[in-house]
Amino acid sequence: MRDYLIDTNIWSYWFDTTKEPFHSNVLNCINKIKQEDSHLWISVITWGEFEYGYNIVAGRSLETRFRQFVNSQSPIVYDVDKHVTEAYGKVRAALFERFAPGEKKKKVKRPEQLIDPVTAKELGIQENDLWIAAQALTRDMILVTNDKKLIRPIVEVLGDELKIENWAEQRMRG
Repeated sequence: MRDYLIDTNIWSYWFDTTKEPFHSNVLNCINKIKQEDSHLWISVITWGEFEYGYNIVAGRSLETRFRQFVNSQSPIVYDVDKHVTEAYGKVRAALFERFAPGEKKKKVKRPEQLIDPVTAKELGIQENDLWIAAQALTRDMILVTNDKKLIRPIVEVLGDELKIENWAEQRMRG
């Protein structure tokens, strides 16, 4: 049995049939894992990201349909607890150790400000993504995401400790 923590973008692709080829790719992966004795999880942070989206972009007409869709998939809701906070601290510290620019290490406070040493550009990692990654790490879940700003840096600092699959592009690792 495997547990999958589904990130915000994957839920969105699964729900929205117009987001091809991502929708079909995600649907194919979902159909494969439904044959297993696997569990789908949704983070409370992902729910919060959707609530934000309803309030500023999509509007309330989409909200009801989306909530019905997610509830019909029966995901287990994953809250933040003490163990997640410990994993979050570990992940964030590892990212800051690896990607904070040398002379500015003490001044860089947000994950978005971390710098890719290859491109010299900001990584753009969002705080919420670190929390979701920490949740997956805490329970040894497979994090399913298409967030490229998160995947490479996290893999670079955690290696195989965090299992990640990208169902939108059907590239799976783990």
